[in-house]
Amino acid sequence: MLLSRRAAGLLLVPGLALVAFGFLYPFAVTLFAPPAAEDPNVLGKLGGMLGDGYVLEVVARTIRVAVTTTACCLLLGFPVAYMISRAPQRRRGLLLALAIFPLLLSTVVRTFSWLVILGRNGLISTILNDLRLADGAQLLYTEFALVAGLTQLFTPIVILTSYSSLSHVDEALEEAARGLGAGPGKAFRQVVLPLALPGVLVGATLAFAGAITAFTTPLLLGGTRNRTLATLLYDYANVKLDWGGASAIALIMTALVLAAAVASGRLSKAGAV
Repeated sequence: MLLSRRAAGLLLVPGLALVAFGFLYPFAVTLFAPPAAEDPNVLGKLGGMLGDGYVLEVVARTIRVAVTTTACCLLLGFPVAYMISRAPQRRRGLLLALAIFPLLLSTVVRTFSWLVILGRNGLISTILNDLRLADGAQLLYTEFALVAGLTQLFTPIVILTSYSSLSHVDEALEEAARGLGAGPGKAFRQVVLPLALPGVLVGATLAFAGAITAFTTPLLLGGTRNRTLATLLYDYANVKLDWGGASAIALIMTALVLAAAVASGRLSKAGAV
């Protein structure tokens, strides 16, 4: 028996109330009127930050790292997702489980592994020293370290979202395109990629948003020399005790994530035309 529209609407009320009072209200208060701030003029703080060279440098670094991380996640994750989607049916579950297994591990654990790999006496530095390509190379606390750590964190998400779209692309469509004279590359670009684009864009958006808002990985791998917006927000809230400034930084982060989501939605619609 189908529910009436009114009954269905009533069923939504508890969930909407929970979202409104448990998320939207505290979110708005924290951003625009933080109760612990001595100066609650968040927009004034935001204007001052947009004229601060140091803050703009951190914003630029955060965007640069997020864009690079997203590109790396797509380059690494999409081929893996495509391979899994074209594997025999009985093996797909196992391959997908192996690909997303890192999501079951703690972010701190995965990030600490990079401290071992990229440290001055780590694997990569040792290899570079043995090959005499670099003497005492310092790879930690660089943007390279940030991108490497964040790419490891978010590539499984890109694999998962890309696979969800690729698994619904019938292999017969590729075969038909090849039968009509298209080469493998052309068949992939004009048939598979447009159909898989929604999942790819969702993964890219999640990777970008995650890289913008990540805290633990930039704190451990970036140090104080390569701050991002998340670590800068932490300093304002817990070191300077400037909640107005922290809210202003949160506004910048929110704007960047929303801009990425809007761009992703428009690209998805354009690809569907």
